[in-house]
Amino acid sequence: MKQSLQLRLGQQLTMTPQLQQAIRLLQLPTLELRAEIQQALDSNLMLETADEHDTSTTEEALNDSYTDEDAAHESSEPAETTGDDGSERLNDELPVDSGWDDIYDGTTTWSRGDPEREDNDPIARQADGAETLRNYLTWQAQLAGLSSRDLAIAETVIDAVRDDGYLDSTVDDLLAAMPADWEVAPEELTTVLTRVQHFDPVGVAARDPGECLLLQLAQLPADTPWLEEARTLIDRYLDLLVGRQYAQLKRRMRINGEALQAIINLIQTLDPHPGLRYGPQNTEYVIPDVFVRRLDGRWHVEINPDAFPRIRVNPEYAALVRRADRSRENSMMREHLQEARWLIKSLHSRNDTLLRVARFIVDHQHGFLERGDEAMQPLVLREVAEAVEMHESTISRITNQKYMHTPRGTFEFKYFFSSHVQTADGGECSATAIRARIRRLIAAEDATRPLSDSRIASILREEGINVARRTVAKYREAMSIASSTERKRLA
Repeated sequence: MKQSLQLRLGQQLTMTPQLQQAIRLLQLPTLELRAEIQQALDSNLMLETADEHDTSTTEEALNDSYTDEDAAHESSEPAETTGDDGSERLNDELPVDSGWDDIYDGTTTWSRGDPEREDNDPIARQADGAETLRNYLTWQAQLAGLSSRDLAIAETVIDAVRDDGYLDSTVDDLLAAMPADWEVAPEELTTVLTRVQHFDPVGVAARDPGECLLLQLAQLPADTPWLEEARTLIDRYLDLLVGRQYAQLKRRMRINGEALQAIINLIQTLDPHPGLRYGPQNTEYVIPDVFVRRLDGRWHVEINPDAFPRIRVNPEYAALVRRADRSRENSMMREHLQEARWLIKSLHSRNDTLLRVARFIVDHQHGFLERGDEAMQPLVLREVAEAVEMHESTISRITNQKYMHTPRGTFEFKYFFSSHVQTADGGECSATAIRARIRRLIAAEDATRPLSDSRIASILREEGINVARRTVAKYREAMSIASSTERKRLA
């Protein structure tokens, strides 16, 4: 094999650590970005949070962080220290038997737990201790005056209750789950089960929806209108009610449509899933990344300044880095300084990209901001990528789990992207606008004669929107709207 020299010309993209960090920060949602910044603050001695009264921002920190390494050795005034008399330090001559309360009387902010502290969030602590259905039922059983034996049986029953309130086991399964030496009879278990079923919420530990609803009807006053008819309907014809077979219901119960509607209205006041109102339901709050406001007739977009903490390079620590020093401590400080600069620059790039994308979306969807969903314009990632001169993958990352606060509410960036449908005049209509139009048509329909998917498609075609019946059905199901058969109401 003959050896030879060849010259090749090509392009290659190298993923440097700086580029990898910028890409990772680009796609992080706000809460995860906060955690990332906090981790950097804890591990990097060069980083610090900007003071609230400091005029410098995260972006300006690039200029305040000695970007020229040759200037890193500039001297700075040493920080003032306490006096030699030790007046600012704890008295070293305190008696050895003095307690903590003797030194700190609880009058300081950090010792008494000032309610105005940022980390003192009583609502967050309350959410962590949300009461579960099982704990609530057990608490009621302990206060119900049951004997120790009945209380043990009741706890076994409560353990078999699902989160929605229904009993997850049959009577035979519950008997088999109890210790054999208890010798619990089926009648004894049924008695305790009936007692549990009358705990709050009423209808809990029911074995089927019919029993759950009947238990709730039993708690209503005896003079409640249509009470007996509601019991009869649930006990005998619940399957017909679920199937909305109103004609058979009227014929079998020998009532007219007005009476049947009154009975159904009474049943609709009941709760078929009584257990779902209990349990940990921690609310997840969305922190908007950008704010959109209308000022002087124009839409303005700005980054949320409170989305994440403002950080900067500590100028005093940066001044300690010496250019010619090769010691271990100096090398460590140099690495921390470089990492801090990379992080601040990546955050600046993220905010700049986020702002450019948000401004394009607002300019493109100003009709939505002024008139609502039906004015939404079709938009795809490629259009944004071409406008801001970036790759589609970058736009996909920056719009994922990023939120925009507008006068119409807070929306994820991806909410403004949708496919399009051709109109009769050759234009395009956004899928979001079509869904809004379908929702408005259904809201204005006659409940006794609801619009079918075919009829909705015909109305849209008359308005110039060429959409098929199956497309209408797909959009309707995506909005969790029932079919015309299920939406039908009695006259």
